[in-house]
Amino acid sequence: MMKEKSISASKASLVFFLCQMISALDVPLDSKLLEELSQPPTITQQSPKDYIVDPRENIVIQCEAKGKPPPSFSWTRNGTHFDIDKDAQVTMKPNSGTLVVNIMNGVKAEAYEGVYQCTARNERGAAISNNIVIRPSRSPLWTKEKLEPNHVREGDSLVLNCRPPVGLPPPIIFWMDNAFQRLPQSERVSQGLNGDLYFSNVQPEDTREDYICYARFNHTQTIQQKQPISVKVFSMDSLNDTIAANLSDTDIYGAKPVTERPPVLLTPTGSTSNKVELRGNVLLLECIAAGLPTPVIRWIKEGGELPANRTFFENFKKTLKIIDVSEADSGNYKCTARNTLGSTHHVISVTVKAAPYWITAPRNLVLSPGEDGTLICRANGNPKPSISWLTNGVPIAIAPEDPSRKVDGDTIIFSAVQERSSAVYQCNASNEYGYLLANAFVNVLAEPPRILTPANKLYQVIADSPALIDCAYFGSPKPEIEWFRGVKGSILRGNEYVFHDNGTLEIPVAQKDSTGTYTCVARNKLGKTQNEVQLEVKDPTMIIKQPQYKVIQRSAQASFECVIKHDPTLIPTVIWLKDNNELPDDERFLVGKDNLTIMNVTDKDDGTYTCIVNTTLDSVSASAVLTVVAAPPTPAIIYARPNPPLDLELTGQLERSIELSWVPGEENNSPITNFVIEYEDGLHEPGVWHYQTEVPGSQTTVQLKLSPYVNYSFRVIAVNEIGRSQPSEPSEQYLTKSANPDENPSNVQGIGSEPDNLVITWESLKGFQSNGPGLQYKVSWRQKDVDDEWTSVVVANVSKYIVSGTPTFVPYEIKVQALNDLGYAPEPSEVIGHSGEDLPMVAPGNVQVHVINSTLAKVHWDPVPLKSVRGHLQGYKVYYWKVQSLSRRSKRHVEKKILTFRGNKTFGMLPGLEPYSSYKLNVRVVNGKGEGPASPDKVFKTPEGVPSPPSFLKITNPTLDSLTLEWGSPTHPNGVLTSYILKFQPINNTHELGPLVEIRIPANESSLILKNLNYSTRYKFYFNAQTSVGSGSQITEEAVTIMDEAMASRQVDIATQGWFIGLMCAVALLILILLIVCFIRRNKGGKYPVKEKEDAHADPEIQPMKEDDGTFGEYSDAEDHKPLKKGSRTPSDRTVKKEDSDDSLVDYGEGVNGQFNEDGSFIGQYSGKKEKEPAEGNESSEAPSPVNAMNSFV
Repeated sequence: MMKEKSISASKASLVFFLCQMISALDVPLDSKLLEELSQPPTITQQSPKDYIVDPRENIVIQCEAKGKPPPSFSWTRNGTHFDIDKDAQVTMKPNSGTLVVNIMNGVKAEAYEGVYQCTARNERGAAISNNIVIRPSRSPLWTKEKLEPNHVREGDSLVLNCRPPVGLPPPIIFWMDNAFQRLPQSERVSQGLNGDLYFSNVQPEDTREDYICYARFNHTQTIQQKQPISVKVFSMDSLNDTIAANLSDTDIYGAKPVTERPPVLLTPTGSTSNKVELRGNVLLLECIAAGLPTPVIRWIKEGGELPANRTFFENFKKTLKIIDVSEADSGNYKCTARNTLGSTHHVISVTVKAAPYWITAPRNLVLSPGEDGTLICRANGNPKPSISWLTNGVPIAIAPEDPSRKVDGDTIIFSAVQERSSAVYQCNASNEYGYLLANAFVNVLAEPPRILTPANKLYQVIADSPALIDCAYFGSPKPEIEWFRGVKGSILRGNEYVFHDNGTLEIPVAQKDSTGTYTCVARNKLGKTQNEVQLEVKDPTMIIKQPQYKVIQRSAQASFECVIKHDPTLIPTVIWLKDNNELPDDERFLVGKDNLTIMNVTDKDDGTYTCIVNTTLDSVSASAVLTVVAAPPTPAIIYARPNPPLDLELTGQLERSIELSWVPGEENNSPITNFVIEYEDGLHEPGVWHYQTEVPGSQTTVQLKLSPYVNYSFRVIAVNEIGRSQPSEPSEQYLTKSANPDENPSNVQGIGSEPDNLVITWESLKGFQSNGPGLQYKVSWRQKDVDDEWTSVVVANVSKYIVSGTPTFVPYEIKVQALNDLGYAPEPSEVIGHSGEDLPMVAPGNVQVHVINSTLAKVHWDPVPLKSVRGHLQGYKVYYWKVQSLSRRSKRHVEKKILTFRGNKTFGMLPGLEPYSSYKLNVRVVNGKGEGPASPDKVFKTPEGVPSPPSFLKITNPTLDSLTLEWGSPTHPNGVLTSYILKFQPINNTHELGPLVEIRIPANESSLILKNLNYSTRYKFYFNAQTSVGSGSQITEEAVTIMDEAMASRQVDIATQGWFIGLMCAVALLILILLIVCFIRRNKGGKYPVKEKEDAHADPEIQPMKEDDGTFGEYSDAEDHKPLKKGSRTPSDRTVKKEDSDDSLVDYGEGVNGQFNEDGSFIGQYSGKKEKEPAEGNESSEAPSPVNAMNSFV
């Protein structure tokens, strides 16, 4: 039963929206509630306290708030009212408090430096923002300074000072050279936290003139550069040369060689220093030492350890970094610099202070009139912060009095609040390092309960998993929540349910019988409301045939099975993975419905293959390993299954355990991976071997757990990559002592087969589960929710017992307990069953039909009383049938249609109705036994619809200008026909459609003669019927009017006329004779060389032509047998002129024979104007080509 929680004034009762804790800046109201309920302002967005702005861009100071009614906004600047309307450069965004300062008109950003604070106010209070300090970013230039070159002796230390300009925020420092390359740093040379460059000892390679310090100002995206610094390192060799040249230098440098020196700290100086850091910040401590060899730095914390996971060493261990420091990190930190000549150290005393931080920030309160509550504001810091309160932005000491309010340090206590007590309170916690400001409103509301979870929301879960059913609610005072099963069921209580404070009902282990309707009721002193939701419990998804371990040789085929079983209402998807990744994109991988096949296996296919089955509610997976082995390389090495183990021995016999040992057989060139131990129960199942356990291949003994009253024999099977060995010889037998049964029968059920009985069934125990002789079952039952004693009977060798004479369909508590000659098994758990069902007694009442359209209707009915169902309510069946068509008034027998609606549904849709028809229907309730009586027949009629197409369209009697159309009425008029619509249009020889003509024909007509048509014209006809609802589907036909006889007599096919045939034969004969004559003339002529033609027509203007000029690109090859075109010569200016080039290659006879490239381009040369010359004999004995013959003919 749900516990009532008392409201204690001392603990400040809070009415939580949606029964959850609410943060001070967000009230999770439903969107509909937000439109209705008043709410004080809440700041939702604001600029940071320390706000550095880019002086080149507009300044945007954010202030956003919510509330009901929407709040208005005002600002203060440096503690006084900021009148935005008087400053043309400042605007406030619509429906917002955000300020935009326009500095693009020459206004300096520095003019708007200051401390800003935003106030959001409505009729229920005022919320204020933090103090927002606006400062423009600054990136000043480097001051001019004269830098002297640094002359330093090899081995000495050196510090190059950076001294960057002071910017806001501080710049990032780095050193580079003239080529904009970062200078290399090491344990010897490194940059300090202050930006200076430290040399523990200088080397000759440090000599350079471009040590440049850069300062990057991120806010303005600018980089400032210091003047280059020059460093000159004098080595001992160069010093000796200098001494020799100028003895006076001996007094300065002497002749000392480079000497090693012990460490000396360059920074920090002295032996001790102090450091103050704030809690939560990053602590950076630095020690940089000079010395030769280069010193090594080591850090310790005196009297303690450096914090693990928060300590980091940077800059070659010269910098100690501790992140997220706390007061516990205060103490003395010691750095030690050491080289081979000695050491030095420095102690830094670190003190961690703390700006205020929240312990308990105040939270919004929603109270109803007369309730009590508290606002608590607790903060800590170092030093301890002071707490001050404001109300609606005004110090509470000078704010209007409120008799329901009492301030007690960091707590405000409210007693018997009234609606006028609504306000926004501000808590300020401050010390010398900062402050915290929090707004929290007190909203006094009187609201009846409301349930925010949508009505009839469907929840789906998998059986045996938790089900969480929501009942999100709101009310003031806080409503009490109760849950009921069904619409009018009893209140839910007991250990099988968990009731959460936010209204959620949890069923820790949902079963199939948990499916149904659940009702949530919320009530407070102002009212009551309820909501119904649905729960469906689905069968879990299972892999009933899992993939198995495979050892496959290369190039063979591997196959893994994955056969699943799932709830029929869920759609599963099966995914295969290899080594937890997608399968390779390879056509060798074939994914079937229940398997994965890998063709032509390679070594890359070795791995773990996983079958994952997903539904919308659950996911299961199974994996198997594929091991790819090589085929036997030579007959000399034979890989085979191992030989069976030998010499099985039982030792350490106890009542419930025994030790088995064995000797492995031959491995046969493949190591044994594991041993499988099986057992035989010679007492209950002789000859049947069962799996017991398995152990790794390196193990030859195992401790086995035993059950009582079993005559054990054991055998061992060895397994390697090739397969399993034959079983070993059985061990000696070992009979364990009898004992009480350890377990009871499973799958106990109680389902009646007749209205007056209860059939109790169970799964019997296996023989070895009996634990002793004389196995029996004690079957007990009693009627649920009735103060009856248990009735029991003891049976043996059965798994069913029938209880007769029971009332019809009542719940029974059932339990089945195992016992043997030694005693009983543990007390069994109880299950709920029901006696037999009987047919329902009552028909559904108040059956109503609402016709939606001509083919769809909705039927409603009242549910029958649950007691009259006399069984498990499975749903309702609607029988409906067509009585007659209203258009034909003819009755005919139509088979009844049945629709089943599952569960306690009271309405359903009837699809597929015929338009303009009369129907009858009745409704019956259904349980597990069958159907109840039918409700009285309900008559309803469907309205008219559009008709079906006319049954036929025939076009007959074509004449010159008319066609006769005949048609049949639609098979399904679906109403009263009003007319027919005929549309037609001509079609020309190119299948183009002409103009469309439409004719409306009375509904009683069945033929039509179309006149005034064009002769010898094809027409396309579109024909459909029409009712008052609209036009039905159309049918189409085509027909042709006949040709005019006079024109037909004139249109004679010329190809069939005798005179035309004779003329064509004569033309063909003439062409043949001409071809023969030309061929003979060509054979008599000689070939004419191009060279001779050039000599006869020498022309200095004509230059030899090249193959790539494209001059003869238009001629066809020998395959085309087409003449070459004229005008193919090209003059010296590479242009073709018709009047100058009116000849062709044909004019040169056979002189061009053999002068064509493979691509057909002419490679000979000719020039001069065309002149006819007689042939001078054959220059070649080659036969004339067909191309030349054809050219001659042309």
